[in-house]
Amino acid sequence: MILAIETSCDETSVAIMNFKGFLLSHITINQKNHKKFGGVVPEIASREHLQILQLIIPRALEKANISLNNIKLFSATCGPGLVGGLLVGSNFARSMAIGCKKTFYPINHLEGHLLSPLINNKKISFPYLALLLTGGHTQTYIVNNINSYELIGESVDDAVGEVFDKVAKILGLSYPGGALIEKRAKLGNSKKYNLPHPLEKDKTLNFSFSGIKTSVNIIIKKSIISENVVNNMSASFQNKIIDILVKKLDKTLNFINQRKINISDVVIVGGVASNKKIRYSLKKFCKKNKLNLLYPLNQFCSDNAAMIAWTCLQHYKNKIKPKLNFKVDPRWQLK
Repeated sequence: MILAIETSCDETSVAIMNFKGFLLSHITINQKNHKKFGGVVPEIASREHLQILQLIIPRALEKANISLNNIKLFSATCGPGLVGGLLVGSNFARSMAIGCKKTFYPINHLEGHLLSPLINNKKISFPYLALLLTGGHTQTYIVNNINSYELIGESVDDAVGEVFDKVAKILGLSYPGGALIEKRAKLGNSKKYNLPHPLEKDKTLNFSFSGIKTSVNIIIKKSIISENVVNNMSASFQNKIIDILVKKLDKTLNFINQRKINISDVVIVGGVASNKKIRYSLKKFCKKNKLNLLYPLNQFCSDNAAMIAWTCLQHYKNKIKPKLNFKVDPRWQLK
């Protein structure tokens, strides 16, 4: 059995998985106290992780109908993320491993996201192209195999999930804002506002989103806020994000074809991957290019311990030895 902990931001999550990759229990608590601040407060997040883990670890063991002695491997997110939360989660898992005289696996949060579609899509074939869309990262990877990742594009400023939250705040919507913008966008006119397309003619595979946020802010400051304005801006903003993702994916596929890398699967991962309109648009584009678009189940899109347990399992199966003395790294890059 594997016990995994995820505490890199504001979700506190514990998962127990067997060695066949079947989840025996999975509990994720989204911290609510950050909403009134319009974003995550690191000190509050750390304190809540500590309190919540003490409650949900016993609950996860009970749900799985096992005791701590049945756990063979312990794992936790050790980066990237908020250092306080990383320390809380990793110290919990490491202490349990030491106490039970078992092995502890430090896991990279980004790797967990990249491998998360495999939890429910076992037939994804390597290599595959992965678009990582979270509140902290917007990156494109070629996933060659377990423990073999090539970063080929990333945001030069804000992450796409971060921009969703910031635009939501500009529109007077609460945190987190991604789901609220998606909901409002269904009621709006996506062609009402002409928003910029940063790096449209750039030859790299990088993204830029801060210019869109600035443009939204300028327009809203000159407007009288109404339900129609919020709905139309939500639709226009979401549509522009989709336009950027589709065009950048097209450029990325040309790059991959030039390198003669054969891929049949494209995956989108991270919290933003749960956006249905983004899924639909990217799926339509991939189908036109004779590619499969795959994504995790919704519960595995946002931060969760299941993807950490799954990644730990893949490391174990592939005989990838854990870094025994690894300390948390809030800027841990995936290589």
